[in-house]
Parts: sequence; C-alpha cells; structure tokens
Amino acid sequence: MSDTPRNRGPVLIELDAPQAEPRTAPASEARDDTLNPADAPPIDAADPLLPRPRTMEMVTRLVGRPPSKLTRFFINSGVALFTFLLSIAALNFINDLLNRYPVLGWIGVALFALFTLAALGMAWREYRAWARFAKIDAIQRRAGMALADDSMDKARAVTDDLLALYRDRPELEWNRKRLADNRGDAFDARTLLTMAETELLANLDQNARREIEAAARTVATATALIPLALADVAAALAANLRMIRRMAEIYGGRAGAVGGWRLARTVITHLVATGAVAAGDDLIETVAGGGILSKVSRRFGEGVVNGALTARVGIAAMEVCRPLPFLAQPRPKVGNLVTRGLRGLFGSDERG
Repeated sequence: MSDTPRNRGPVLIELDAPQAEPRTAPASEARDDTLNPADAPPIDAADPLLPRPRTMEMVTRLVGRPPSKLTRFFINSGVALFTFLLSIAALNFINDLLNRYPVLGWIGVALFALFTLAALGMAWREYRAWARFAKIDAIQRRAGMALADDSMDKARAVTDDLLALYRDRPELEWNRKRLADNRGDAFDARTLLTMAETELLANLDQNARREIEAAARTVATATALIPLALADVAAALAANLRMIRRMAEIYGGRAGAVGGWRLARTVITHLVATGAVAAGDDLIETVAGGGILSKVSRRFGEGVVNGALTARVGIAAMEVCRPLPFLAQPRPKVGNLVTRGLRGLFGSDERG
C-alpha cells in the first residue's frame, strides 16, 4: 500500500543522468501497432477468399470500353458498304421482277417503300430520344448553376422546364398542380428546387429503386444458378441494359436501340469519373457478406457481389437520368438495395 502514493506522485529525474524523453512509443512503433484504415489493403488483397465479381467486370468492360478510331472507321465503312450493296441488289431484283412479273414487281416496290419509311421512322425516334436526353442533361446543368448562384430566376426556369417535361405523365398530374400552386412560397433557389424534387421526383425515385432491386436480384440469381461461363455474362448484360433503359423511361427519357447503348456507355463513364467503381462504405458490407456466403457456395457469393455492383450501376443511372441532384430525397445505398432485392427471392419483399 505504501507504493501506491509514490507511483502516483511526480517522476524525479537525476541531474547527472541524461535527460529522458517522454515515454511515448516511436513513430514507427505507432504505425506498426495502430490500425490505420488508409493503410489497409484492398478488400480483394486482404482476403483472397472473397468472391470476385467476374461477371460484372466483364459487363463493365464490354459496355464501358469505347472502340478505337480504327475500329469505328472499320465498322462505319463496313455498314455503309453492306447497305449500299444490299440496296443495289434489291433495286436490281425489283427491276427484273417488274420486267418479268409487273404485278409482283409493284408489290416489291411498295414493300421497299414501306421498309424505307420504317427505317426513317426508327431514325427519327432515335433522334428524338437522344434529344430528350439532351434536354434532361440541360436541366441538370441549369439546376446546378441555380444552386451555385442561389438564383431564383434560374430556379424558376428549371421548375418550368420540369413541369413541361412531365406534362404528359398522368400519374404526376396532382403533383404538378401542387407544385404550381405552392412554388410561390419559396424564397430561395434551394427551397424551390427541393420542393420540385419532393413533388415530382419522390415517387419516380421509388420506381427506380424497385427496378434496381429487380436487376440486382436477376444478376445475383443468374450468377448463382447458370453454370455456363458466358451465359451469366449475357444475362447480366441484358439485365443491366434493361435497367438503364427503364431508368431513362422513369425519369422522362426514351431510349431506343442505339440510344440505350449510348446511355449505358454514359452511365459506365459516369461510374469511372466519380470513382464509384471502387468499394465504398455502402459496398464493403455487401462484399463481406458475399465472402461469408462464398464459404458455403462460391457461385452464390459471386452472385451477391455482382448484384451489389449492378445496384451501383443502377444508382449511377439514376444520377445520369435524374433531372435534379439529390437534395432532400435520400440517395440510395447499395446495401439497402441488395438486401431488399435478395429478400424478394423468398417472397418477403416489403415495399415501404
């Protein structure tokens, strides 16, 4: 008991002894003994048993890798040559048919004219679809400028564009009227845009979340159950392209065949530009869960991780197709989407 007060008292240092440094661990020891999250290795390097999302990696490479200039020149020249030769062959065939069987020849002329009109209609639809995407992108940029400048005039212009964008959506008629009646109560740009987001985009966000959950469930199931090497890649690619097209339709765009592929490339480019491909806080838990499940079934663990990356692609598609940034509405999280999506496999998915 007599040692306790002495240990709690001041420490005496002899004058002739070398001055002692404070009793702290060296920096090297501190770095060795302290776990620094920044120095932690990547998830794949930390545990080699964690599943790798090979299917979604292949899908990302197929969609996101742009062709080289030589490849584009080869494809464009090949398509032009094939179209030219096919047109010449069709014209020669119809000409010979007119000379031999005039009635059948005129039927061929009518069918060729109908096909030409159909091709022009498809081209016009693709142009209008991409023009609508350009309009949504312009609304996004003007909304960002209104928030940065805190300009009520720009915010009112954005609100007018949103009302015009959704004027043909009957399910949003009540929301449009409510926004038109109450937007005069806003006194700054952020409040007005938040009101527009709440009235017009809240229900659309719920529909977008359901599409992401369905796509994540499809990709996870395809990866776990399809044993073929490239069949799961094809299923994941189809599910992701369909999800991206549905995102465009939900938020007011219309993706055609060519426009849907270009939109998918835009989404993948957005993923890379924002650094969302790397594992974040909302993906680490899902990847860890996939690692646990991979000890039971490797394919099922890979399916969970592929479903998580599909959800990440879906969130990027929301950010690209959404006319406004996330202000008052919460940004979806990968973990929540995957959990709800996989819960739907067992028929217990509750919609909140």
